[in-house]
Order: sequence, then C-alpha cells, then structure tokens
Amino acid sequence: MSEQVESTRAVAVRRDRQRRSRSARLFVRDILLIFLAALVISFLVKTFLIRSFYIPSESMEDTLQLNDRIIVNQLVPELTPVSHGDVVVFRDPGGWLTPTVEPEQNWFVSGVDAVLAFVGLSAPDSNDHLIKRVIGLPGDTVVCCNEFGQLTVNGVSIDEKAYVKLPANASQVTRDTFEVTVPDDALWVMGDNRYSSADSAYHRTEPSGGFVPMDNVVGRALVVSWPINRWQWLDDYPFVFRDVEKSAE
Repeated sequence: MSEQVESTRAVAVRRDRQRRSRSARLFVRDILLIFLAALVISFLVKTFLIRSFYIPSESMEDTLQLNDRIIVNQLVPELTPVSHGDVVVFRDPGGWLTPTVEPEQNWFVSGVDAVLAFVGLSAPDSNDHLIKRVIGLPGDTVVCCNEFGQLTVNGVSIDEKAYVKLPANASQVTRDTFEVTVPDDALWVMGDNRYSSADSAYHRTEPSGGFVPMDNVVGRALVVSWPINRWQWLDDYPFVFRDVEKSAE
C-alpha cells in the first residue's frame, strides 16, 4: 500500500514539474512574441509615420538648439502637403553639407545604436539631413528685402519677429539680397538663425539655385522630444503667412 502511495506521489510530482516547465516555456514564448511584435511595429512606425532626428547645427536657433531631438511626421509631403512656415527635414540637395568622417565606435555601441535606429529611437543619419523653415512654395516669388528689411512672398511683406534670430545691428531679415521664383516641386527654405544659416539664400548662386526638391523632404518636424526641459510643439506661425495665403486664393 505504501509503495502505491509513493508511486502516486512521484507521478504527481512529475506532472507538476512538467506543468511548471510547460508554463515557463509558454511565458518565455509570449515574451519573445511581444518583443518581436514591438520591434516590427516600431519599425513600421519609423518607416512610414514618424521618426526621431537630432539637430546637428545652430542654424535654427532659437527655435531649435544644438543636439535637440525632434519627432518628424513622415506623412509630409506624401499625404499631407507642405505649408508656409513648416519646419522640414530634408536630404542634402547636393553640396549643402560638408563631408564628415564618422568616429569609430566599438562593436557594442554600434550594435546598440543599430537596434535603436531600427526602431526609430536613434538617428545616426542626422548628419546627412538638414532642417529649415519653409518660406516659399512652388510658384512663389520670394524677395529680400523691402524698405523695412522684411521678406516679401508674392508681393506680401511677412513679419518674422516671432521666430527669426538676428544680430543686434542687422538692417534686414537676412544677410543676402535676392529675388527668386520657386520652381514646381521645389521649396525655398531658410534657417531661423538667419545670419548663421547655410540655407536657400546662401546656396542661391549654385546650379540648384538654392531650391530643395520636394522629393528630398523627409517630413515635417512636429515636436522637440529631448531634452525634457525643451519639450514643445513646433509652430508653423500661420499668422505670419496669413496674407500670403489670402493673396493666393
């Protein structure tokens, strides 16, 4: 009788161990599936919806500071049109960026950065992109400057004091004097830190004329996401361009 009881107990213990082992395997499987699903979703979001960039220069001060991180809406311009005043990230139209040699990283840092870049939490290609504010849309005529030192767009003066940073002795809103008409499928973009920005005005004498092809636009910057004390939505200042928009109606 005692041997039968011992045998029954052994069977029960074995079944309990098997049940626990199976539960542990299922738990690990579920964790792996959740992790993989999160990676795939993050990759899809980064590829088609939004992604992170950091600011590698001072050309957009004081709106954006050096090394700020921003979130970019990649539905612009494919599904949502670009508007006057938008802050956009774009690929180098050619010759805007000085070639740089990336510092070597050890295998661990490179691996972590690759994973973070895959899910859109890191932006190792930020140095290959630029960020400026849209001043001229296709067909617009942009002129610097009127008698008050302001830009005009299609003959309408725009007051950019809300976002432009100028030297104390500046007599006009940009250091360059120009008159351009934006071609189809292109943009005229300028940095908010006007006298320290290699923007469309700066590159206007080059073969590209300083224009940014619409196909080069990665998306519109939505928000400063890091550091926390800099968190803010990025404004496109529609009141600055209100009369320009009305003149086009």
